[in-house]
Amino acid sequence: MSELPGDVAGTGFPTIRIAHLYPSLLNVAGDGGNLAAIERRCAWRGIRTEVAPVEVGETPDMTGFDIILFHGGQDVEMAVAAADLAGKTPSLRAAADAGVTIFAVCAGLQLLGHRYIPSAGDAMEGAGILDLETRGGAQRFMQHAACEVTLGGRKETVVGFENHSGLTELGSGVRPFGRVIAGAGNNGRDGTEGAIRDNVLATYLHGPVLPKNPWLTDQLIRIALERSAGGPVELAPLDDELERRAHHVALAKALRNRGRRTALEPARLVRGEKRAS
Repeated sequence: MSELPGDVAGTGFPTIRIAHLYPSLLNVAGDGGNLAAIERRCAWRGIRTEVAPVEVGETPDMTGFDIILFHGGQDVEMAVAAADLAGKTPSLRAAADAGVTIFAVCAGLQLLGHRYIPSAGDAMEGAGILDLETRGGAQRFMQHAACEVTLGGRKETVVGFENHSGLTELGSGVRPFGRVIAGAGNNGRDGTEGAIRDNVLATYLHGPVLPKNPWLTDQLIRIALERSAGGPVELAPLDDELERRAHHVALAKALRNRGRRTALEPARLVRGEKRAS
């Protein structure tokens, strides 16, 4: 492979520039592990990464990055991020239109849509990058989950943990990130999970999701590098035995819960005793 601009030590690949949106706000479910997975799998291959935390009030040119991470948080943190997002939206839209890889989880998925309407409180306007809308529901979906995902002409099972009460409806401008095998997905009704538009990928799966799904991590790396390289990229294989074990354990847990709407049994207190309702 011929050297590219910014080639790292003869690997044939340029440095991958990563923007991590709101890391101090949106990491309630350990989603920062997604960044660690990308960094580590790049490092094992000799591919250099540079990470820029992007916090409230900061408005860098998002088109200058190769990967943008936008993770999950509670409604309080979401409201702070949503209020700030308006200043970042033009640049984020330009990045999406330019083919920058954007990976969003839960709150990130909701805020990349048109709006998030919580069960109580004011609607939060989103970036409108993904053609979807989310409303808060009465039921919380909290369980191990799995979906079937097709990327780069290859179909794989992706596992994770969902924890949301949002009911997301997809518009015609996106396709599902995956099809539900176990869990609730976007709304517990239509079998869709997450959303994809071009190189913008969004899911409800925490876990964090990337360490348990090395194939998905490599897909994000590949997509980002192919944009820089202007052509197909082949990543060196890695020994993923530990990752495969974690994946299989998570999948087994998801399948055991299949058909249930939550991992928690509904309960009520009766005369001081906890009883199933």
